[in-house]
Amino acid sequence: MSRTLIAFFSRADENYFGGAMRYVKVGNTEIVVGLMKELIPADTFKIEMKNPYSPVYMTCIDQAKKDLRSGARPELVSFPESIDEYDTIVLAYPNYWSKMPMAVVTFLEHFDFTGKTILPLCTNEGSGMGSSERDIKKYAPGAVLKKGLSITGSQAANSKAAVQRWFAANGLM
Repeated sequence: MSRTLIAFFSRADENYFGGAMRYVKVGNTEIVVGLMKELIPADTFKIEMKNPYSPVYMTCIDQAKKDLRSGARPELVSFPESIDEYDTIVLAYPNYWSKMPMAVVTFLEHFDFTGKTILPLCTNEGSGMGSSERDIKKYAPGAVLKKGLSITGSQAANSKAAVQRWFAANGLM
């Protein structure tokens, strides 16, 4: 039987929602992951930085931009022991300047994804997948990359039908 891992990076605290700042206890990407878990049997792994970004949105984006520009690989709290038992990895993350967060790059570079299927899901407030699909090909060579799903972050809680269609189109349902 095919096994699926949902690996995700999500940020709570102060976030940007369609032109306004709002404090949230659960990040948009993690909200979508919760919906995914209602739809398919899968293990989950939260990608967490050892030194997380600031809870203040503007400071956070400055920190994330600095990491992006310098090509940083933020140290993570932990990694799954192995991904060998998984055929499919759903990789979920927010979009930072049309890129995935550098912590996700740290995660991708840690494993050999050869022969694994990666389904990327990106939460954003209008910039779509950006270059993240191309970047995943670079950081996870040998993976079979499927077309990603872009979810507007402020609509994360209402995205179950879109996720269900995407899962069905990719043979997970």
